[in-house]
Amino acid sequence: MLRNRIIFSLIYSNGFFHQSRNFQLQKVGNLEWLENFYKFHKIAFSIDELLIVNANKSTKDVNEFSLNVSKIVNNVFVPITAGGGIRNMSDAELLFKNGADKIILNTSLIENQNLIKDLILNYGSQSIVASLDYKTINQEIIFFNNDGKNKIMMSFEDYVSHVQSLNIGEILLNSIDKDGTGFGYDFESIDKISKIITVPLIIMGGAGNQQHLLNGLNRYNVNAVATANLFNFIGDGLPKAREWLLENRLNISKWKKHD
Repeated sequence: MLRNRIIFSLIYSNGFFHQSRNFQLQKVGNLEWLENFYKFHKIAFSIDELLIVNANKSTKDVNEFSLNVSKIVNNVFVPITAGGGIRNMSDAELLFKNGADKIILNTSLIENQNLIKDLILNYGSQSIVASLDYKTINQEIIFFNNDGKNKIMMSFEDYVSHVQSLNIGEILLNSIDKDGTGFGYDFESIDKISKIITVPLIIMGGAGNQQHLLNGLNRYNVNAVATANLFNFIGDGLPKAREWLLENRLNISKWKKHD
């Protein structure tokens, strides 16, 4: 049985890390701020994976992003998933060479399916995470790509089936409506989508406290919960959340930190 995972996400754009709310970015600090103020290498002991997203709204510089990924992962000994703006094999190779264990794909799921086939051939399905961003409009789940700008003209059932047919390793389901709110995950949509997903499912968008993480991991077919809320979990928030989840008998890894 796969262990549940807690995934922390860093939202990166143009040299700075950001808070995101409904996919609108607010700058909070650069790499030096992240380490000096946030002590990120210590917080990393309380997570199972780190997700780093290049959320630049204009042209995404994968070269510059990959260099920052390499700096972030220094002394961070958890699996790293990174992506945003990957358009070809060279982009993916840069991220893998600079510390990524897995890469995130979004727009390519529709626009460049041959790239996905080549990536799977070279790196394996387990290295590919499909990012599905969605809104609920008139009670319908509508998927978007290109940083939430372009509507995907398929039903949610057809799009999920399409994505799974690409043989990707995991699905990251991200609610644009809930993003950055801290009000909890969108379980109504998650429940609908999780019923037709056959690969590991990560949910994201809305986590603001440890109860939200617990509720997410207790949901049907949910393998991992992700949060990008820096301020709610600053200090000892994540270590305490992990201990609390273990006390509530969640199937997550337990380890001791060695100073």
